[in-house]
Amino acid sequence: MFFRFVCAIVLVFVSARLWAQSPKIGFVNSAKILQEYPEAQDAQKKLDGMGKGWQAELEQKSKDLEQKYEEFQKKESMLSEQAKRDQREELVALEQQGVQFRQQKFGQDGELARSTDSLLAPIKKKVMKVIEQVAKFEKLQFVFDRNDNILVLLYGDTKYDYTHEVIDWLKRGKGTEKSQ
Repeated sequence: MFFRFVCAIVLVFVSARLWAQSPKIGFVNSAKILQEYPEAQDAQKKLDGMGKGWQAELEQKSKDLEQKYEEFQKKESMLSEQAKRDQREELVALEQQGVQFRQQKFGQDGELARSTDSLLAPIKKKVMKVIEQVAKFEKLQFVFDRNDNILVLLYGDTKYDYTHEVIDWLKRGKGTEKSQ
């Protein structure tokens, strides 16, 4: 009987201790943070400007190729075989230049991707530092990300959503002084 009583007390003590140490968990929407953070908005505007300029250049190259192809079709019947070959080679070369330009600017390792990395990497680092600071301030042991692209968290009660707090801290410059 005494043994059961001691076991019950130990079980209550261990349960209470575990309950008191249960982790506090929250989540943020990193995409929304980046959309609303002015520094990230400025970087995105720069990237959009670069992309629009290169897109316009690419479209002009495409129009030039299309125009030269139409001219070639109109006079093809009057050209010698050598002239036809030369113009076809020129058209193929122009098309390859367009493909190469697209790859250089918009490819996976293109200028836009490299610029995105270089502009957004320090911003993402700063955001991660503020998320860590908010987590410590709120005594959170775990912070998940939940946005349209990443579904690490399948459900989260909005009372544990710290997205707006992170955005607020970033906008006020709170917690970012040491990260600059």
